[in-house]
Amino acid sequence: MVWSSGIDKSLESGVHSSRNGVYKLDLVTLLGPCKGAIEFNLQGPYKPHQMLPPSMVKMVSLTVSGGGVFDGKGQQAWQKNECSKEKNCNVFPINIRFDCVTNSKVQDITSKDSKFFHINLLECKKLQFQHVTITALTDSPNTNGIHEGHSSQITITNAIVTGDDCISVGDGAQVITVNQVTCGPGHGIRVTGATLSNIDNGVTIKTWPTSTSGVASDIHFEDVVMNSVANPVLIDQNYCPNSQRSNESPSKVKISNVSFKKIRGTSSTKEAMNLICSKSVPCQQVVLSDIDLAYKGGGGSTNSTCANVQPAVSGNQNPPACTSKH
Repeated sequence: MVWSSGIDKSLESGVHSSRNGVYKLDLVTLLGPCKGAIEFNLQGPYKPHQMLPPSMVKMVSLTVSGGGVFDGKGQQAWQKNECSKEKNCNVFPINIRFDCVTNSKVQDITSKDSKFFHINLLECKKLQFQHVTITALTDSPNTNGIHEGHSSQITITNAIVTGDDCISVGDGAQVITVNQVTCGPGHGIRVTGATLSNIDNGVTIKTWPTSTSGVASDIHFEDVVMNSVANPVLIDQNYCPNSQRSNESPSKVKISNVSFKKIRGTSSTKEAMNLICSKSVPCQQVVLSDIDLAYKGGGGSTNSTCANVQPAVSGNQNPPACTSKH
C-alpha cells in the first residue's frame, strides 16, 4: 500500500491502526502485487484532498467495502469542463480507478459527484460490483458511472446509477454482465468503439418471457466491429435457454430509446439482425443507423427479422431494415 503524508504514520508502513479519527488524505494508491487478500474498508466520507483520486493498481483478491462515500466534490469543477467543446482538454480526476485488478469485489459503497468518471476500469479481470450507488446531477458532464476498457468478466449487480452514462463500455472489453441496475436520470448505458470476434451474440438486449413488469431504456451501441459473430444485432424478449421457461406468456419489460449506430463487419449467419420484441409491450424508439454486416460464409447476403417493433432507419442499411411483424 502507498499512502500519502497526512494520514497516521502506522498506516504508511502498512501496519494496522485501531485509532478512530478523521484523517486528511492526498493521493491514495493500493499498489500490488500483494501476498494476501486486501480489504479497503471505508466507513465514512472520503473527500480527496487537492482533487486527487484513490487508485487500486495490480491487485489480486481485493475487496472494497464498508458503506462509505467517495465524494468527488464535482460541483466545483463541472462548469470548467471543456471536453464537450475541445478535443485536447484537461481531463478531471476520476473518483476511483482500478488498473490491472483481478478476482476482486467492490460492494456497499457510494460514489458521489465525481469530477469526471466515477469508477474507471483498465485491464481488469473477474471484478464484481454489488450494491454500489453512484450519484451525480443529470446535467453533470462526463460523470459516467462505471466505465470498462480492456477488461473482461466484469459483473455489475444491484446498482443504482445517476449522472451521465450510467455504464459505458469501451474498446477491448469482453464479457460484461449487467443485472438489476437502476439507471437514471442520465444518459443510460452506452457501448462505443468495441470489437467482437467469433462469439454468439454481439450487441444484445435480452429479457425472459414471463418476466414481471420493468423498463430497459436509454441503451446505445455505436461504432462496433463484428468479426464472424452469429447474432451481431439482437433484441430477444423471448430469451429462454434450454427451454427453462415458457414463452407463451410474453415479457413485460418495456424496451425503449435504443440505438444501433455504425455496426459493421461480418456475420457467421445470414440472419445478421434480429429485433424480437414483446407482443405485450412492443419496443419503442429503436433507431438503426449505418448498419453494414456481410455474410462471412458467402453464397448470399444477410437479412433481418423483426417482431413488435418499427425501427427508425437512417443511413446505409445492410441487411435492409425489416418491417415489423405481429
